[in-house]
Amino acid sequence: MPVISTNTASNSAVRYLNLNANQESSALSKLSSGSRITQASDDAAGLAISTRISSDVTTLQQAATNASQATSILQTADGGASNISDILARMKSLASESASGTVTDSSRTYINSEFTQLSSEVDSIATGTRYSGQSLLDGTSTFASGVSVLVGSSASDTITITIASLTPTALGINALSVDTQTNATTALGTLDTAIDTVSGARATIGAQESRFNFSADSISTQTENLQSANSAIKDVDVASEEATLSSAEVKTQAAVSAETAANQMPQYLLKLLG
Repeated sequence: MPVISTNTASNSAVRYLNLNANQESSALSKLSSGSRITQASDDAAGLAISTRISSDVTTLQQAATNASQATSILQTADGGASNISDILARMKSLASESASGTVTDSSRTYINSEFTQLSSEVDSIATGTRYSGQSLLDGTSTFASGVSVLVGSSASDTITITIASLTPTALGINALSVDTQTNATTALGTLDTAIDTVSGARATIGAQESRFNFSADSISTQTENLQSANSAIKDVDVASEEATLSSAEVKTQAAVSAETAANQMPQYLLKLLG
């Protein structure tokens, strides 16, 4: 029914204009942000899942850094242990030389002098092999009793680093000497045990390092998969959203034209009164 007091057509056109404009604005927001979810109302469940996944990805990225640092610590410790192993091999050579009956007591004095210096050097390496200010091989750091390293997205995803003490006292070589043939013979047996101890410590370090390497690979795979899953939930489908934008633009323009026509209708009705 044609009336002039209430422009129903204009009200309807304005309502659709607002709806279309909101749809156009939403599409533009998603395209410009690259995200399908720009506000909670877009997909409340998807937002909750995406937020949790993003949190896990962030934690895993830090876990990858943790694993890298742990590997560096173990490599540093292994380097020091390798040097100690070389020194023990030289000390065994000196003990073998001193244990021989062809060596004179005066020569053993010189041999023992080097032997003693090498024992002191073992102590220096054990103390001087440091990471972030902590000595790794002298039993004074927290690594002697075990340090847990987070390598996952849960507090239970940990690997424990344990590094044995390789000081002369721990190896039992602190009181050795090769100044006599008898002492040299005794030293040979003790040095064999010390070499085995260092080899065992290096084997443990290597096993832990290998575990961290595999853990780092696992973290990379998990991170990649979670990022892919998060993309499927959160990232906008550009082609689909562009189609939505184009449709909204056309409907907005149509609503504007309809609003213009609706506003002219009362003027046409007034002509009937003339």
